[in-house]
Amino acid sequence: MLPEARRIRRPRIFAVGLAYAATLVLFVLATKLTTSAQAIFLQSTAPLYLLFLAPLVLRERLERSQLVMVAVVAAGAVLLLFGQQSMAATAPDPVRGNWFGLLSGVSWALTMTGFRWLGKYGGEHESPAAVVVAGNLIAFALCLPMALPVLHVAPADVGVILYLGVVQIGLAYWALTHSIRHVAAVEATTLLLLEPVLNPVWTWLLQGERLSATTLCGGALILTAISGSTVYQGRRSSK
Repeated sequence: MLPEARRIRRPRIFAVGLAYAATLVLFVLATKLTTSAQAIFLQSTAPLYLLFLAPLVLRERLERSQLVMVAVVAAGAVLLLFGQQSMAATAPDPVRGNWFGLLSGVSWALTMTGFRWLGKYGGEHESPAAVVVAGNLIAFALCLPMALPVLHVAPADVGVILYLGVVQIGLAYWALTHSIRHVAAVEATTLLLLEPVLNPVWTWLLQGERLSATTLCGGALILTAISGSTVYQGRRSSK
């Protein structure tokens, strides 16, 4: 439906798409093995790795104030990875799931770096929408062996797949790419933090997931560090 999303012929589109595909697959694996709150909190550590990737790939300088954010996010990640977490129906293998969640944060940082690299050095025909399409095609190819053989498909299965593909991925990215033009970067980043903040609430209400104090502290450290750093950088740039 989006013309720019069809331009996926160039190799670097698929290179960035590979990082995006890894994010999708790793995050899904994480949510299958650990609590969704743990998974999304660990994926939210992406800015930690982005601060180290930006100087190497984008030639952007790392400021001293950002080192505080790095330390706090790292502390939160340690609490999430090594804090006490018991097995549950929605978290059958929390240790392995936590590592998948952490790796999804690394791959998301690589994806964001790729988006910015394409915007900085790529041509006008290299759209983030094309990266999303390429990434989903790669993710489909990677996950297809795990889905086969398909023995039975219920109407509810089709409905869930359509919802996740059209609304949770498609509509969400369309809304993000269009709204980002009309709001400040600080507002956009802060609003996007609502997802990991509300995630434990929804999973508690709908799935009965209960989080340990260690998980809540680790998630709070990560979200506080990211939001605080975003607001501080926004105020500095507006002066």
